[in-house]
Amino acid sequence: MNSRWPQLGPAPSGPAVVGPAVVGLYLITPDEADTASLLARTAPLLTAGATWLQYRNKTAGDALRHEQATALQSLCRQAGVPLIVNDDVRLAKAVGAAGVHLGEDDGDIAAARVLLGAEAIIGASCYDRLDLAAAAVAAGANYVAFGAFFPTRSKTGTRQATGDLLSQAASLGVPRVAIGGITPDNARSLIDAGADLVAVISGVYDAADPVAAVHAYLQCFAR
Repeated sequence: MNSRWPQLGPAPSGPAVVGPAVVGLYLITPDEADTASLLARTAPLLTAGATWLQYRNKTAGDALRHEQATALQSLCRQAGVPLIVNDDVRLAKAVGAAGVHLGEDDGDIAAARVLLGAEAIIGASCYDRLDLAAAAVAAGANYVAFGAFFPTRSKTGTRQATGDLLSQAASLGVPRVAIGGITPDNARSLIDAGADLVAVISGVYDAADPVAAVHAYLQCFAR
């Protein structure tokens, strides 16, 4: 695998950009109310080779989210894995996370860049639309995420993306993340189409052997 930390460099104008060399498993946390359990479940997955970790908990209140993000940031720092916070720019700033991931209605990318700084990793959900991805990169996003590619339990009513979208997004010059129902059996098709990272929740956390699942996803990148 390439370095877990993105290659940052100055854009012709505006913020730093992430080079497309970052590849691997983009692990996303499940809705876990017990912080100790979340840490215990996550620590071996970082050691196993997860490239990035996104903290996502749609059921937690502000206090628990702050507690969990703080604890995960400490864990990620020890493992040398960037922590990216879902949806919440201020929480990312408060805990010193490596960056933030923003959905379509989660705030302005340019404003997030101002708050988090030039070195932050800022990603954007672009669903099934190349125009959203182009706009996100123009606004300062370091990577773009497309999906869902396959049926998923984490979201209902998701838009359907295709592998052609990953190929078309190569011209944007930033890492492309594929998300939505991805398993070790179907990940390779998306990687071949151009995905630099595959984002997974249940495929790892709900697996009978989560560490083995991490290895299985990473093996999909082997040539």
